[in-house]
Amino acid sequence: MQRKLQIFGWTLIWSGAFLLGYAGYELLVTDLINARIQNAAASQVVDTLQVARQELPPVEVVPTGEGQDDPQNVEFHPEEPPEVGEEFAILRVPRLGLEVVVFEGVDVETLKKGPGHMPGTALPGQPGNAVLSGHRTTYGRPFFDFDQLRPGDRIEVETAIGTHVYELQEEWFIVEPTDVWVTDDRLGGWLTLTTCHPKFSARQRLIVTAKLIDGPNLAYTETLEERGGDLS
Repeated sequence: MQRKLQIFGWTLIWSGAFLLGYAGYELLVTDLINARIQNAAASQVVDTLQVARQELPPVEVVPTGEGQDDPQNVEFHPEEPPEVGEEFAILRVPRLGLEVVVFEGVDVETLKKGPGHMPGTALPGQPGNAVLSGHRTTYGRPFFDFDQLRPGDRIEVETAIGTHVYELQEEWFIVEPTDVWVTDDRLGGWLTLTTCHPKFSARQRLIVTAKLIDGPNLAYTETLEERGGDLS
């Protein structure tokens, strides 16, 4: 019996050591991997944005007045989505001192590089709901402190057409992983950021939503929202 207890005890010790080692790998090694990727991406994204600016679709002038007697217009700055895995934007969260390169895609490999934009949702700065997802406790943990964000905090996203400033309208909230309605399209200009919750777990999702308050397409998105999405 004593021999069995000793074996059981050592099994627990080695199991604990393995788990601690694995946790250390996840936290330390993945952070180091991500730091190298982000450093390279931070240099590359400057060139990427410069090239993208030369290839942007033409600016559209959209009439919003009532004919010749009310000749009002707003500009719409379109932007084409990048290829999956490509760096295309810079995310800044002043309250958290966060500045990180954003990639296209939310697959496993892309999110190891940094926050990813969900294909099929609006690009940041475009009308609709732009959705960004990021790790909270591994691979640089870019969204680690998102539970510190408060209404009124601002989030900036720089893309090829300019810098888009969003402001939190409400507290962050928690949903289940199956609550995909948070990615649904919305009238106006919105940014939705998603990450795991609680820390060190993927049991739920922490959601931050912010509304566009400045940027090249602000007037266009505000007019869209006022008119229920119809500018015809």
